[in-house]
Amino acid sequence: MSNQYLDPNLKVFSLNSNLPLAREIAKVIGVELGKSSVTRFSDGEIQINIEESIRGCDVYVIQSTSSPVNENIMELLIMIDALKRASAKTINIVMPYYGYARQDRKARAREPITAKLVANLLETAGATRVICLDLHAPQIQGFFEIPTDHLMGVPILAEYFKKREFNGDIVIVSPDHGGVTRARKLAERLKAPIAIIDKRRPRPNVAEVMNIVGNIEGKIAILIDDIIDTAGTITLAANALVENGAKEVYACCTHPVLSGPAMDRIQNSKIKELVITNSIAIPEEKKTDKIIQLSVAPLMGEAIIRVHEEQSVSTLFD
Repeated sequence: MSNQYLDPNLKVFSLNSNLPLAREIAKVIGVELGKSSVTRFSDGEIQINIEESIRGCDVYVIQSTSSPVNENIMELLIMIDALKRASAKTINIVMPYYGYARQDRKARAREPITAKLVANLLETAGATRVICLDLHAPQIQGFFEIPTDHLMGVPILAEYFKKREFNGDIVIVSPDHGGVTRARKLAERLKAPIAIIDKRRPRPNVAEVMNIVGNIEGKIAILIDDIIDTAGTITLAANALVENGAKEVYACCTHPVLSGPAMDRIQNSKIKELVITNSIAIPEEKKTDKIIQLSVAPLMGEAIIRVHEEQSVSTLFD
């Protein structure tokens, strides 16, 4: 593919949550980012101005709804409204990280299902398609009445670990029961066995490690999760693995939320290396020598081209 994408009806816009990734995706496709500005009035209201004609165009808007999550969602909703009123033909939301994805069911009485509310908001605003990466629960695709494309981060993480020359047997570890399917996908690609950490969580953001199911003795353990937020789960898991005889522990995830005490916990843990993607922009002060960041731009750029050219997206993972 040449560096210049030829169809002038494909437009890619970015909002504020992850501009570096958006620039990279535009480069992969071979287009310039669309001209638009997002400003704030003095009372904090968001104003969006689209500075070129998009009439009859297929528009792709790149926005991760990471922290500040409510600001980023609001920016996105206002942008969708602006595009709709400017007669865009299709409005495709490219959301590397879907905020509120963890509120995907009623775990207790009188709880909201906020992941569904966010889907409703996007649709009502006028989105015609959503392209996501590693949704916390794949069922969230069913919260939308519009087409969704669900991309996978595991192949990107697997490629990285395949290139690493490990001195010893590896085992892929799921930090909880919910992540077993994900761990198995990585294990299949690396032709390695899996282990599971059985943990109980007494209250939100407080993890408690229990026992390890599977053989990790003397092995190099690779922990995998979709989101690392406060890093409590992953660091307790890493320390438990080492205490139970693992030789070394690596950790990886698609979405580095890394809030609150996360960085201190990771720095002080037994994790040798944390491999993440750039689905969420990481500020400079959070980048340490323990963190390796891989790019999802080639995957997302290719997915956009395939959607636009009406080709299969699922073949990206074969």
